[in-house]
Amino acid sequence: MYDIIELNNKLVNELKDIAKELNIPKYDTFKKQELVYKILDHQALNPTPEDLEKEKKIPRQRKREVVKPIHSQESKGKVIVASSEKMVIAPKPIEKSNVSINKDTKPLQTTKKIHKPIQPNAPIIQKKPINTTANEGNEKPTLIDKSNFPIKTGNQVKHIPHKQNPIKPNNPIKTLASKSLELEETANPLILDDDLTRESLSPEMPESEVTIEKEINEIVSVEVPTEKEVVPEVKKIPLQHDNQRKEVNFKPKFNNERAKINETIVEFDGAVVSEGVLEMMPDGYGFLRSSDYNYLNSPDDIYVSQSQIKLFGLKTGDTVRGSVRPPKEGEKYFPLIKVELINGRDPAEVRDRVPFDFLTPLFPLHKFKLTGHPSATMSSRIIDMFTPIGKGQRGLIVAQPKTGKTVLLKEIANAIAFNHPEVYLIILLIDERPEEVTDMARSVKAEVIASTFDEPAERHVKIANIVLEKSKRMVESGHDVVILLDSITRLARAYNTVAPASGKVLSGGVDSNALHKPKRFFGAARQIENGGSLTIISTALIDTGSKMDEVIFEEFKGTGNMELQLDRKLTNKRIFPSIDIVASGTRRDDLLLDKEALQRIWILRNHLADMTPIEAMEFLKERIKFTETNEEFLLSMNS
Repeated sequence: MYDIIELNNKLVNELKDIAKELNIPKYDTFKKQELVYKILDHQALNPTPEDLEKEKKIPRQRKREVVKPIHSQESKGKVIVASSEKMVIAPKPIEKSNVSINKDTKPLQTTKKIHKPIQPNAPIIQKKPINTTANEGNEKPTLIDKSNFPIKTGNQVKHIPHKQNPIKPNNPIKTLASKSLELEETANPLILDDDLTRESLSPEMPESEVTIEKEINEIVSVEVPTEKEVVPEVKKIPLQHDNQRKEVNFKPKFNNERAKINETIVEFDGAVVSEGVLEMMPDGYGFLRSSDYNYLNSPDDIYVSQSQIKLFGLKTGDTVRGSVRPPKEGEKYFPLIKVELINGRDPAEVRDRVPFDFLTPLFPLHKFKLTGHPSATMSSRIIDMFTPIGKGQRGLIVAQPKTGKTVLLKEIANAIAFNHPEVYLIILLIDERPEEVTDMARSVKAEVIASTFDEPAERHVKIANIVLEKSKRMVESGHDVVILLDSITRLARAYNTVAPASGKVLSGGVDSNALHKPKRFFGAARQIENGGSLTIISTALIDTGSKMDEVIFEEFKGTGNMELQLDRKLTNKRIFPSIDIVASGTRRDDLLLDKEALQRIWILRNHLADMTPIEAMEFLKERIKFTETNEEFLLSMNS
């Protein structure tokens, strides 16, 4: 047999072993407290043979017996009681059984009688007077007031005190005798004990110990009822004491403790709402990765079950928002319990979406406005005029080292974030310096996902893949997404490191199969017909002295539909922006610019074509700084 203290000190596995031995059903699904109470309930309902034998060995308590007086000539006025009988005062036998009561006496207050035997070993000292009630014409005998007798309920003995004013110990004490006995007053309290022997109460006892008054003010003859007479009146007479409980609760104690524990338990299910990007596992389930940890394994991961993935048609890269609950015992992750939004849409709308590969790509039709914001510079005005960027653009910023490509990306990001708040902007930094990551995160209002140069190539590839999948899922849901990648060259290097050797090696040590995935990443940018758009603006390194970088650039050279060339000569002269205007341009820019502005830009390009990059930039900077907008500058060309 186990008690609750022993069970609480045990481990969950030990409790499960005990529950298994007791054949408790579904014990694996219970918590620790539930297991403890299940075991205690089972023990209470199924006692062991040893417990039954112990109960049989407990001696039965003796019944209450009626006092039998012993009459003798010498014992008149003295107390004579048999060894197994209760001690009372018997001075003189009385024939009448009727009750005669003095008018000055108070009525007897009836108390609740409980049909329980009195423990023989518990001494009872009667210190309070007992009042009687005279019921004329009532055949029922008056019962002894047992309010001061210890009552045994279950395994506990309760002393039920009588509700009366306290009486000084010097007052005489009145006791009741059986039929044909008289009531006597004694100066000392009378001790009732079943264990008194005949020898201790022999006639030779000195009279000083038990004194009897000869003058009796009132005579009461009472019949002591047996237990059978007491039983029918147990529920009729209420208790009179304030501290006594009116209802007896016989439920086990541990049930009350369980109720208290359940009251203190606070349910947190659904109280926390979280969001993350889904990454599918080979077994069918998935996890919601947090952008705070660059979509890698983290403590904030949320478990998504296989049934939820099938129910909502989720894919890798879906941005899911929903309610989670704390993990239970044995669980490692916060499970998702309710899905509220998928990619910012209602789950019912996303379930029937068309996959990204089956969407119709178009040329960019809507241009991003890069001017007009408070932090606008001359760089953003020149880019907006000569190399406009549209929704769905696939642009390359071809740059030599230290030409300011990262600063250009930052200005483009700030312009898009200010003028187009409906666009979801992601800045992906691959193999960059940590301080540049911090600067970009603090200066741009966008989601910055980075993997610095001290991280392995596997991390670069994993982050790039999940960012691409997230962008595709958002485009499927009708959103406009912009990815600013720095740089595509280092991403291709990472893919080349991770890719298994195929035996086909290009010049510079580039594996022929390694460039497929970065080209797939860059080629995902497109304008979707009657849908969203994915814009990717990436930087590509040239003139680094590495043959591998040259091969990678040649592979990506013809894949973009916008190219922005930066010149190192302009940077050396500290002319910013270091843009080679003649070599830069956007394909099908007629879809992005109005006809009049396009004609004026063609005239300006024709004029700048005969100049070197340095002369062209100096000429343009001298004219453009006197105007506030590009439209004003184009209108001033006639003068």
